[in-house]
Amino acid sequence: MRPQPIEFFDPCAIHARALKNAGYAFPLLGQSLPRSRFFVVVILLLFFSSCAYPPATPREIVPTVTRIPKIPSPLPCTSFSIAPTPGPDAPSLIPPITAQDHIRGQENAGITLLFYGDLQDTTSGLFANVASRLLAEHPQDVRLVSRVFPLLGRNDKALLAAQAVEAANLQGRFWEMHDLLYAQQANWTTMSVEDFEQWSAAQASALGMDVLQYQADVKGEAVRDLVQRNFETAQKFGPFAVPLIVINGEIYIGPQDFTSMNDIVMLTLLGKRHFATCPPFFVDESKQYIATLHTEKGDVTLELFADKTPFTVNSFVFLARSGWYDDITFHRVIPELYAQTGDPSGTGRGTPGYYVITEILTELTFDAPGMVAMVNSGPDTSGSQFFITLASTPQFDGRYTIFGRVLTGMDVLKALSPRDPRPGEELPPGDRLLSVKIEEK
Repeated sequence: MRPQPIEFFDPCAIHARALKNAGYAFPLLGQSLPRSRFFVVVILLLFFSSCAYPPATPREIVPTVTRIPKIPSPLPCTSFSIAPTPGPDAPSLIPPITAQDHIRGQENAGITLLFYGDLQDTTSGLFANVASRLLAEHPQDVRLVSRVFPLLGRNDKALLAAQAVEAANLQGRFWEMHDLLYAQQANWTTMSVEDFEQWSAAQASALGMDVLQYQADVKGEAVRDLVQRNFETAQKFGPFAVPLIVINGEIYIGPQDFTSMNDIVMLTLLGKRHFATCPPFFVDESKQYIATLHTEKGDVTLELFADKTPFTVNSFVFLARSGWYDDITFHRVIPELYAQTGDPSGTGRGTPGYYVITEILTELTFDAPGMVAMVNSGPDTSGSQFFITLASTPQFDGRYTIFGRVLTGMDVLKALSPRDPRPGEELPPGDRLLSVKIEEK
């Protein structure tokens, strides 16, 4: 029986349902949006990587991590163009970021993460933690902007909390109070309004603020008017749920856990490295090509089948010499089955910006450990990800381009740390592939 993938959050399905059922209407805003410009960052994710389908159990695992449109044959390689990732200042329905916003991170960061949240809202608090982690993980690449949107009539201290962070901002302590209120929601959300006022004043003191000034500012006309203006500005683009997440001007409606959000960051960054065209063909089919995988567990030496699968070997050699495989991870390692790598994003969804045809030869089979093959999701969709079998896997015959075999280092491959990522599951980093050296004889 052919392995069947499990079901999980499917951005492709959500995209299709939204287009079909809403007539391009945006589900959070409840209003139709221009077709040419505005859908979620999940769609950028699809352009960069398509959709991943992790397996249900180790026995059902197949090294197919993307679902992408079939490339017309007989082209040996086809590059694909994607809409460029919108810049932080790209036009958007969301009010533009200005100097009056609360911003944390590098001004020239490639990814601007803006979120509207209610300081008393638990889900907003969870995402605030995720956003802070993303910034800590990618300090040069992520810029964080927080806009407080109090849920009036629902949370009794939402307005007062919004005024608290703006009052703290007048003393240069916005982010300290912002992070504190989100982090300590469990301590203050059940308090009475009066108790919260006293508690927040105590926190202001602990943060080194002038408490009397803080208390005056919290209820002062300037702060109240500012919060009201911010609230009214946000209301202008329609009702929405919080947290509302905006990435480079695009509203995001996918999973909000750290792993999913980090995947989007990594894929967005990888998209900037995509090759605009297919690599030139330079492999000499009469020569022998040896690849040495330098891993943190040791070296693995491969013989590449340039005479049998020249287009795949050509792409692999090109990527190796371009540094594509430098300092990446074995993102999936299934003992007694295979080890997979080749994606600099580490998500299992990255591509180099082009696809190579599938080169199937009947004499090349997965009849022994150590066969090296390209990942695909159907004919003519090989990218940069490859896997090496750790056992005989005849179930893969006829489905993947075998372009090499292991000469030495099977012990290194079998020593790789098992790793089977699932959607939303946070795992420690896999073992590193440090570099790939190519020898031509």
